[in-house]
Amino acid sequence: MSADEVARAVRAQLGIGRVLPLGNPADGAWITESAARAALLRAPGAPPGVRLGTLRLSLAAPDDAPAPAVPAPPSALPPGPLRLTADFAAPPGRPLPALAARLRTALLAAAEDGLGLRVSAVDLRVGDLVDETAGPAPADVAEERGRGTGAGTAPGRAGRPGAEGPDDLAARVLAVPGVARLAPAPAGRSGPLTRTGDGRHVLVQLVTAGGHRPLDVARAVRRAVTGPPPAPASAAVLVTAVLSR
Repeated sequence: MSADEVARAVRAQLGIGRVLPLGNPADGAWITESAARAALLRAPGAPPGVRLGTLRLSLAAPDDAPAPAVPAPPSALPPGPLRLTADFAAPPGRPLPALAARLRTALLAAAEDGLGLRVSAVDLRVGDLVDETAGPAPADVAEERGRGTGAGTAPGRAGRPGAEGPDDLAARVLAVPGVARLAPAPAGRSGPLTRTGDGRHVLVQLVTAGGHRPLDVARAVRRAVTGPPPAPASAAVLVTAVLSR
């Protein structure tokens, strides 16, 4: 089994999907696919009566994706533009091209303006017609998983003696507006704050609060935790869940 196949199997087992880039290569920010999907499933502006089903995000041009400016989280995709693919169920008797156009606009706005994802293509497919007699669709499992993940704020271990302690870094992160809590990806093996062996880089995993754009929060967190020694010289941020308002 190749390294890519192993990474895909691990991500599927953890239920987080891909680790997607937020913003540009210089932003050093990523988000789990499960967190992005949960936020997109509740995209404001979606046509009434339309129900999103399967929704996936992947690199639009994998061979052209640039390298990130900082070390990426394990198995993360490089920071290139994304392709969004989704199936949806539509109410009967309504023009499908118009519904698809409205849904595409809503998803693009939620992805780019709401999260900070760079999406260059949206592919939609009508999978079914809505049963008008059916009850409301069940809550998204990924969102509920994100809400319950890592309720504590216990930081990881410091990378080297004499370095700025994990408690100091945790306090800096939690003081940033829009950070709901520190939380590693579901079933992840590392803590929410993981420093490299020499202490010069830190991976911060967190949940963002409602009403705050995850990319903006990640940028602010990176500014807050980096600096001259003993602070880390560089940081990457992984958003593991996005809370609703």
